[in-house]
Amino acid sequence: MAKRKFKIHFRIPPYAASRNEWRKLIYDAARAEMQVRRVTYRSDDRLALTLVLYFNGVAIGFHDVDNRLKDVMDALQARMGGPKAVRRDKPLIQNDRQVFKVTVTKMLPPPQSHSLGHVTIVRHR
Repeated sequence: MAKRKFKIHFRIPPYAASRNEWRKLIYDAARAEMQVRRVTYRSDDRLALTLVLYFNGVAIGFHDVDNRLKDVMDALQARMGGPKAVRRDKPLIQNDRQVFKVTVTKMLPPPQSHSLGHVTIVRHR
């Protein structure tokens, strides 16, 4: 039997209000990558998440990494506004309790990034 695939890597757009719209863009990018890679996460999977955020100018001093991390993790759980009990989309990870390790980096965007941050999810060992 083939080993399950866990790793996905996808680009995310620069932060933009409204945060729920930004979460939807993150969700769509993650879902598309999971479909291409044929990755699914079960509720008992332990995951590690790496997040790189690019901010220009004064935005780098304005945004707190914990708030942007919450947006990304909520997007992965299909929480994009509205009541918690009602989700229009299927969660990509069942609960952020599954995330055992997080690394977040906030920095100025390198020219080749086009200001697109990125997220990597792998199995936590």
